[in-house]
Amino acid sequence: MSLKYEIIPVTAFQQNCSVIWCDETKEAIAVDPGGDVDQITARIRDLGLKLVKIVLTHGHLDHVGGTEALAGMFSVPVLGPQEADAFWLQALPAQSEMFGFTHTEAFTPDRWLNEGETVTFGNQTLEIYHTPGHTPGHIVLFSDSARRAWVGDVLFNGAIGRTDFPKGDFNTLITSIKTKLWPMGNDVTFIPGHGPESTFGHERIANPFVADEMPIH
Repeated sequence: MSLKYEIIPVTAFQQNCSVIWCDETKEAIAVDPGGDVDQITARIRDLGLKLVKIVLTHGHLDHVGGTEALAGMFSVPVLGPQEADAFWLQALPAQSEMFGFTHTEAFTPDRWLNEGETVTFGNQTLEIYHTPGHTPGHIVLFSDSARRAWVGDVLFNGAIGRTDFPKGDFNTLITSIKTKLWPMGNDVTFIPGHGPESTFGHERIANPFVADEMPIH
């Protein structure tokens, strides 16, 4: 497939920043550059890629902390998340103090992303899905052609995102997973915000939070 990606765990939270690129044109995007910008930049250059956009799944510090530095370094626009997460981005100074991170200034992306929109780079197109629950403005990126989804902190291998943050909601998150992610297909491999990859099909069988209901005999 001409869509390729590499996961770069960043920050003390080992957040999965992804560099995704079109192998035909070498145009790339960075998803959730939470920190360790030098490491992300080095990989982009080592791979011979041209970074054209930064995309954010949601406004938590470990996913967005390196955004401004990386955007400035490559002079690229920042897209996402959905606008309901604006309050998280405005709270970045408080978030950085709370978690002991380097001070991070509040910022506003160049463009918010909404359900049904797309992000393009090279010959690749990622579809945007609005998936609230972990945060109200959380989005997921989906490549139908590559059968890959970048789901941020919505779903993990064997777990789901926390819902005890401001404006988080457990039932909303479960609905997002079952109505937005599952219809993409059991064969889809997803890249979570933390930890190893999995497939939607595996989580429907094995994930205690969202496994399909067992049939009654």
